[in-house]
Amino acid sequence: MRDNCTDYRDIFLHDRPMMDARAPVEFHKGAFPGVINLPLMNDVERQKVGTCYKQHGQEAAIELGHQLVSGRSKDERIEAWARFAKANPEGYLYCFRGGLRSQIVQQWLKSEAGIDYPRVVGGYKAMRNYLLHITEQAVEECDFVLVGGMTGTGKTEVISQLGNSLDLEAHANHRGSSFGKRASGQPAQIDFENALAIDLLKRQATGQRQFVLEDEARLIGRCSLPLSLHQAMQNYPLVWLEDSLENRIERILQAYVVELCAEFVAVQGAEEGFPAFAARLRESLANITRRLGGERYQRLAAIMEQALHEQQNDGVVDSHRGWIEALLVEYYDPMYVFQRESKSGRIEFAGEQQAVVEYLRSRSER
Repeated sequence: MRDNCTDYRDIFLHDRPMMDARAPVEFHKGAFPGVINLPLMNDVERQKVGTCYKQHGQEAAIELGHQLVSGRSKDERIEAWARFAKANPEGYLYCFRGGLRSQIVQQWLKSEAGIDYPRVVGGYKAMRNYLLHITEQAVEECDFVLVGGMTGTGKTEVISQLGNSLDLEAHANHRGSSFGKRASGQPAQIDFENALAIDLLKRQATGQRQFVLEDEARLIGRCSLPLSLHQAMQNYPLVWLEDSLENRIERILQAYVVELCAEFVAVQGAEEGFPAFAARLRESLANITRRLGGERYQRLAAIMEQALHEQQNDGVVDSHRGWIEALLVEYYDPMYVFQRESKSGRIEFAGEQQAVVEYLRSRSER
């Protein structure tokens, strides 16, 4: 039998398979990439056992747990654990603290299925704390540079061309702006933080100590950047990306209209995809009504409605340029002009995309 594991670095560095024995309600609050939830108890059973523990103590709670998970339900769960163990001979199991629940799963696998399967000592809590430490350590020890620029200049395109970039928006599954929601939704906050930390761990394991990030607000959609990282980002050097208004309009049209519509159709099907996409655009504009002002919102909403009508009927997206241009010139650009002025002391280079990519590559080699 392999030993129980305390090497969290090895687990995350090599994507060791893991089964999570916590209840579904715990799992959905946050887990690790690729982990399978095969709980000892379901949510109702866990709640009953927890109440019993508070009222009558551990021994009574354990006895109740054995009563609740018995017979057919016990057999089905052991069968599922055994399938996982056989399919993943290099994997592990864990519960919240690596205590009673994972030990019971381990014991039942051995006694009922004849399988010795190791658990993670310390469980979810220890692994979660380890990943939080990885992020804190990277903020303290690594070199970071930010890519800033007005909306639509292609900051994500720059990030994608660099081997030492860290794509925060990809981890958050969100494009970062008021219109940045994607069709497939965002991860839970803890899932976002865990995936980001594992990315940092793997990069550092290859010797990487410099990272290029997009200059982000604290929130990327509903995902919040780790506080230490966000605070440090207020002082990191900045490279400013520039592009023409025409190119920016085309880039936004492609990402927020053409590609987003295709995402919704892929997720929800042709019949429901377009209405869902149209509703998302309307919602995104409505969310900034107060900042736009009533008159401007009504004007842009009317242009958007006409554009959506033409797109649905004729497949033509040209009219979307009207509200996109107005939103850039009247709303986003003034904010970014102010931001650039306030951050001017940190800007060490400015230019269009190719020049910025070349500068960042040469910077990483220095």
